[in-house]
Amino acid sequence: MNSTRLVRAAIAGLALTGLLSACGGSGSGSGGSDAASGPVTLPFWGWANGQEAVVKAFNAAHKDVQLKYTKVTDQLTMQKQLTNAVKAGNAPCLVQNTAEYVTSWVAQGALADITKYVGTAKDRFNSGSWSAAQVQGKLYGVPTSSSPNFTIYRTDVFQKYGLKAPTTWDEFIAAGKVLKKHGVKITNYAGEDPSTLEVLAMQAGAHWYAIDGDSWKVDFQDAGTLKAAGVIQQIIDNDLDSTLSFADYAAVQRNYDNGSTATRQISTWQMAGMVQNFTKSFGKWALAPWPTYTGEAAKTPAGTNLTGSVTLVTKQCAHQQQAAEAALWMSTDSGAVKTMASPTTGNGVMPALADSSAYVDEAISQKLLGANYAPAKKVVTDSLGTVTTDWTFGPDWTATFTELQSGWAKVVSKQQKVTDLLAHMQQWTVADLRSRGISVKG
Repeated sequence: MNSTRLVRAAIAGLALTGLLSACGGSGSGSGGSDAASGPVTLPFWGWANGQEAVVKAFNAAHKDVQLKYTKVTDQLTMQKQLTNAVKAGNAPCLVQNTAEYVTSWVAQGALADITKYVGTAKDRFNSGSWSAAQVQGKLYGVPTSSSPNFTIYRTDVFQKYGLKAPTTWDEFIAAGKVLKKHGVKITNYAGEDPSTLEVLAMQAGAHWYAIDGDSWKVDFQDAGTLKAAGVIQQIIDNDLDSTLSFADYAAVQRNYDNGSTATRQISTWQMAGMVQNFTKSFGKWALAPWPTYTGEAAKTPAGTNLTGSVTLVTKQCAHQQQAAEAALWMSTDSGAVKTMASPTTGNGVMPALADSSAYVDEAISQKLLGANYAPAKKVVTDSLGTVTTDWTFGPDWTATFTELQSGWAKVVSKQQKVTDLLAHMQQWTVADLRSRGISVKG
């Protein structure tokens, strides 16, 4: 997990209207007609490695439509720049984003409903990814990536101390206590990255946002969230975690490369950073399924940030149909998909396609895994079949996550308990939604 990759779980299709904002709504927006003939240029903003190559391939294959690509620093910068562009009335046609932000952008009236243009492509994508691009049953973008999540661990460290890859969170904590005796941490909790709490709650069946009648329901203290909080609190209380900030990305990677921290819960795309930064530990890593809660069936959180990404079409785009069709091409063309799936040419993201098995080879690194490469393929493929699909992000998620970050830093530094943070988030989120004129219960 990474402070700049928050995000990306499936958004449930909401069956009710009027729940996103007091003044939000849908419509074709200005410049929605696509009747104009002749070549058109579609501005496209993104940040992921490999997109420039995909744009070049698209432009070579299309005469009447051309993409003009602008690379943004990261997804948080994207939200700020897109906000300014929407206000100024010059938003790009296509925008890379992650699933957690879709509802917020729909609430602000920034996105175009492209269901009529590419809605028939539903069967080409897996159900979780498809739902991530929808709000209230309408499609606002095309899915670009899935979220196989798993544990990557140092085989040499585990073997040295007689440990096996943990299959449950209880085993994970027990292994952490053994490693602690030898000066090794089992995981890293960056103070700016509360996604750990988010995904463990998601896995435990929590629902921070839901629809109740004609209102949003907020619950940061349900049974699933408290279960996740218990796991995290044990890890922190027993000093089983390192606390390196992703602001010093090189230091975080050295920490893993040196064997000072022995595991990560990640997705395929994060392996690219390991390959690019490691110098000592190639061939010493292996994959294992995401730990389960004791007594429960395998369930993988849908993940955040680059995993669960979508290419959104803005309402201000003058050529929405061409934009929607271009987004569909980038997510389904075999060459484009292969480019993005590779950790060398792209970001190592798994495609959002209904069958992504053919791309597993591209998405994981033989250099990093060595002899563990072949069995890792099954771990990745199996994880796609257990991904959570019923998590909903609220219309104020951007602000909520920022508030969650502030409190998480205090949790990691032991200034407050996880349950203290959750109690605060419950009150804060309800108040924030009401301040926006949004009907809420909680």
